[in-house]
Amino acid sequence: HRGPDDFGEFADAEVALGMRRLSIVDVAGGHQPIANEDGSVQVVCNGEIYNSPALRSGLLARGHRFRTSTDVEVIAHLYEEGGTGALGGLDGMFAFALWDRRARRLVLGRDRIGIKPLYVAETGERLLFGSEAKCLLAAGLDPDLDLQALHDYLTLGYVPGPASIFRGVRQLPPGHLLVAEPGGRVRTERYWDLRGHAGRGEPRSDGEWEAELLAALRAAVASHLMSDVPLGVFLSGGLDSSTIVALMHELGVHPIRTFTIGFAERSFSETDDARQVATRFGTEHHELVVRPDAATLLPRLVRHFDEPFADSSAIPVWHLSELARRHVKVVLSGEGGDEMLAGYETYRARRLAALYARLPRLIGGRAVPELVRRLPVSHARVSFDYKAKRFVAGAYLPPAAGHLWWKTVLAEDVKAALYANGTVAEVEPTVRLFERLYGESDGEELDRLQYVDGTLFLPADILVKVDRMSMAHSLEARVPFLDRAVMELARRLPARLRLRGLTTKYVLRRAMAGRLPAAIVDGRKRGFNVPIPSWLVGELRDFTHDVLAPTRLRRQGLLDPDAVGRLVAEHMTRRADHSRAIWALLVLVVWHDAVRGEVRAAAESGDRCRTLAAPARREAT
Repeated sequence: HRGPDDFGEFADAEVALGMRRLSIVDVAGGHQPIANEDGSVQVVCNGEIYNSPALRSGLLARGHRFRTSTDVEVIAHLYEEGGTGALGGLDGMFAFALWDRRARRLVLGRDRIGIKPLYVAETGERLLFGSEAKCLLAAGLDPDLDLQALHDYLTLGYVPGPASIFRGVRQLPPGHLLVAEPGGRVRTERYWDLRGHAGRGEPRSDGEWEAELLAALRAAVASHLMSDVPLGVFLSGGLDSSTIVALMHELGVHPIRTFTIGFAERSFSETDDARQVATRFGTEHHELVVRPDAATLLPRLVRHFDEPFADSSAIPVWHLSELARRHVKVVLSGEGGDEMLAGYETYRARRLAALYARLPRLIGGRAVPELVRRLPVSHARVSFDYKAKRFVAGAYLPPAAGHLWWKTVLAEDVKAALYANGTVAEVEPTVRLFERLYGESDGEELDRLQYVDGTLFLPADILVKVDRMSMAHSLEARVPFLDRAVMELARRLPARLRLRGLTTKYVLRRAMAGRLPAAIVDGRKRGFNVPIPSWLVGELRDFTHDVLAPTRLRRQGLLDPDAVGRLVAEHMTRRADHSRAIWALLVLVVWHDAVRGEVRAAAESGDRCRTLAAPARREAT
């Protein structure tokens, strides 16, 4: 699914490389592994190098000879000329492996923000790596759970990197290289950091900042159009994806193919907003209404995620990718705009919390929470009662803890009750991770909260979702808001231009005023939200009871059946909205059974990952 168009291998005394290719640039000539002139540098890469034309021109001028027009070939020549230090000049989304035959050196690299995945495991004398964790497991790794990662998953609904759910398997962090030298020496080097840019912008007017952001976004969209195959756009009707469509129109792209997903539940469906943008720019527009088919879809989803992943918006992105793949092979998408330009309501909540904390404790600490507690439970989209209860419970917390509270799926005390005896011994509360990252960041509070999200939520949730669901359908998704120049500019923007009062993404709204319909510019945050709360009490009721049945939970030995049963009962009787928690548990249980079955099947079938790994003493695919 990640590469149905081509397959290539390379083997040396110490290393074996394998590559499945999704052909986008130089479809006929871009076979991998790809090498420099004399074959001493071999490269496999998943992704795109957007500045490859400029890099290629410079390398040609300095005497390098290229065999193909594929973007990946610049990696081999760039390394040949400048070693690992030159690889920081790559701009794009990528995970690559490079073998230096002369130095007997292996280099792994991952893009700046983690758009493309890269898993790594060291086992004895072997270093295993791959785009999917299942490839490492198929090479013979034991699928033992990392209990800290399990604990963090139940808090967040995803496993925060660089950990993975499997003990002994990690992800190469974004913006890093891994270098393995002869003699077993392995080191990791950071070549880029989201920190270091906050508050560095020189004094200038709001209008000048708006113009610079618009120019950077236009250039990013232009570079992301590089393709030898049909291309389209995921259009949610929100500001970010609509901005991409508007800029493509300004760049003269025709036709612009747009794709959107809706739901029968009106509070969750945003097809009207997307249709308005499509009409404005005359796009070739495609829509699909999603039905509650999660019971049959969930086993397929967990296969592609490798790890438990409880962001339910993966469901519409799956269907959206399936729809788009019928027409195009590449899509542009708006991921990253919220993290870079402060688009989340959690940032507004921190502003409000500072004001709320000034209320007398008798009011803010007692009277208001009691009133909020009495609000009836609603299963509508991000309902008022949900937001109000979250807000008052976290208003007095310090910034990092308060920010986590908005994102928490299962609180520490709830998890403690859910664990079966002996499941989790000594684990660290997830808030410690948030506190560390908040403390390591620079700038003011908003800068620090955005750094936490850019380091955890963006690569481990948002980008995992769009990469796995698009690649499940052999569709490449590109994210212009995470272009290097856009990210560095966004970090330099004064905080007042990212969050003005309670207006999120203020500078982008100003920049796009007149370029987009006013309802889109001034509208609330959009996204592919899912009516899981109502599905659980309706179409998914039987599925929920079957998956979370006491006999199944006892067989797995991870969760306490009685505690899970109480949680489900409270939701089904509308005493509380536990939809995010129940969905996370459903995913975990289905995933746990599926991954065990896949590992057994791979071991019995002689999977190609196992075959490639076998001859290598130190490095293997």
